[in-house]
Amino acid sequence: MKELLKKVVVAIIQYEAKLVLKKYKPKIIVIVGSVGKTTTKDSIYAVLKKTFFVRKSTKSFNSEIGVPLTILGLQNAWSNPFLWLKNIIEGALLVLLKNTYPEWLVLEVGADHPGDIRRVAAWIKADVVVLTRLPDVPVHVEFFDSPEAVVEEKLSILEALKAEGALVLNVDDEKLDGVRKRFPHKNIVTFGLGTHHTVGASHVGIMSKNKKPTGTRFHLRINGEDIPLELPRVLGKQHIYPSLAAAAVGAALNIDSEKIASSFREHVPAPGRMCILSGVKDTTIIDDTYNSSPVAVDEALNVLEQTNPAGRKIVVLGDMLELGKYSIDEHKRTGKRVAEVADVLLTVGFRARDIAQGALQNRMHGSNIFQYDDVERAGKELEHMIESGDVILLKASQSIRMEKAVEEIMADPLRAPELLVRQDAEWKSR
Repeated sequence: MKELLKKVVVAIIQYEAKLVLKKYKPKIIVIVGSVGKTTTKDSIYAVLKKTFFVRKSTKSFNSEIGVPLTILGLQNAWSNPFLWLKNIIEGALLVLLKNTYPEWLVLEVGADHPGDIRRVAAWIKADVVVLTRLPDVPVHVEFFDSPEAVVEEKLSILEALKAEGALVLNVDDEKLDGVRKRFPHKNIVTFGLGTHHTVGASHVGIMSKNKKPTGTRFHLRINGEDIPLELPRVLGKQHIYPSLAAAAVGAALNIDSEKIASSFREHVPAPGRMCILSGVKDTTIIDDTYNSSPVAVDEALNVLEQTNPAGRKIVVLGDMLELGKYSIDEHKRTGKRVAEVADVLLTVGFRARDIAQGALQNRMHGSNIFQYDDVERAGKELEHMIESGDVILLKASQSIRMEKAVEEIMADPLRAPELLVRQDAEWKSR
């Protein structure tokens, strides 16, 4: 009965969303990929909001229910039937009455199962499609026949792109570079590291003070201009690529280059995505707890390798979920990489034990490896373990709730609702 009610609610909300699009005719930007969708969405919104009346997906609303909720401007009612009824009524009023509606929608679209994106592409027509990155072993691969099937599912969003629409591609990803050959007639805008793309980046580096990382710097190359930029409180390509994607969208919409650059200087990043936090005992936290996948862990560890702290490099990693038959190998491979860049490893979860195994097999001393099943216990013991000058990277799939460990070691836990992921009442009750 519960599943039937869910299907009915999804059908009603989606039908209302279709009617809203038909009535108000907003222009639509759709973001698809296996890495960086939410940060890219937020960055695009930051670029567009000074020029247009724009709405973006809330948090990571990218599912069969999240996309129509964004279109309707409504919140997730979770398991509350009365709030869902309220949402349905408000959606109907938006259709029936005259309302002010955004000129642009920035929609994040994800794929948990085969057909998820194709179903969205069947009823949304996009003015701009942004493809971020498609790694070799994406998250959710366990529900598909192969990683290649995940890629094809992601690329099915191109069925939604209008004939005159713009396709924005991360061409540092070879899979996406090949898309240009498959769709030569499209208006394609490219972005990537280097200066040979429509929008590029150079002079990439980590900012630091007193041997503590403080942010990321790079030069944005756009419309023939070279603009120095700094992104305080965040680290890594994980923020450079979304900035480049957003700049590419801005360029496609003829927004002034300096206005694009200024939007990044003012943008406040979402929590849990390579964010720098102050830790207890004069330590530095790299909070990457939003979610995890093999390619995202690799990028986070690459950043950690580039830091030069006064103390140790400590890595706290939890299970990477939905990897199917690739799970053991990918966790062990991650452990090998940890052994190359870190001094201490803590793992959380059953699958993450293979990370510890991979580190042990690659000469990380067993006395520097600690394994836990409970994230809160890991956080409490980590608090006793850390020392002044240490840099601590924390990352896991969202159901591990690694943000709880961050809260144990952050210098100002009263700011957790502001600085950490999954702080709303629904998540806190789980």
